[in-house]
Amino acid sequence: MKTLKTAVLLLLFMTILTGVAYPLAVTGLAQGLFPRQADGSIIYRDGRPVGSSLIGQKFSGPGYFHGRPSAAGHGYDATASGGSNLGPTSKTLIKHVARRAALVRKENGLPPGAPVPSDLVTSSASGLDPDISPAAAFLQVPRVAKARHLSEDQVRTLVQNHIKGPELGFMGNPRVNVLRLNLALDKLAGKS
Repeated sequence: MKTLKTAVLLLLFMTILTGVAYPLAVTGLAQGLFPRQADGSIIYRDGRPVGSSLIGQKFSGPGYFHGRPSAAGHGYDATASGGSNLGPTSKTLIKHVARRAALVRKENGLPPGAPVPSDLVTSSASGLDPDISPAAAFLQVPRVAKARHLSEDQVRTLVQNHIKGPELGFMGNPRVNVLRLNLALDKLAGKS
């Protein structure tokens, strides 16, 4: 009976410690030190939330920059995060990449066989990547500028101003957040 009492008390203690105290402490620290990130890095326009800088969104119109393809659910579904799990020798992956590359070339007026940045034709491991490479953004500049009736120089400068360097200066590659870029594009073009 003494062993059972000790086990029950230990279970209650650990439940309170790891199920209540620890989560409250971590949440409190996160809210105190990183409130924007702890709240989901929500981006607002005109006081209304339009998305998160951490989760990609589907943009398909010619006047918007397009992000990476998503393998999460029906596209950018945060509740179904995950990659396609197709390997480099997968015939299905090769077919998808070829189809996406042809679509990117067609949308952007590129000749058949023109090189296309890999991040425009492959999904990320999470399927929710909000960023594209600067090369992927610059490739889309002529299409976006034409659709928005802006000069290519204006749009190219906008892209240049939205390039973020590697984290801490050395982790990862330069990237462009597609949602932030498209919101700045809307502002530049005077569209709400």
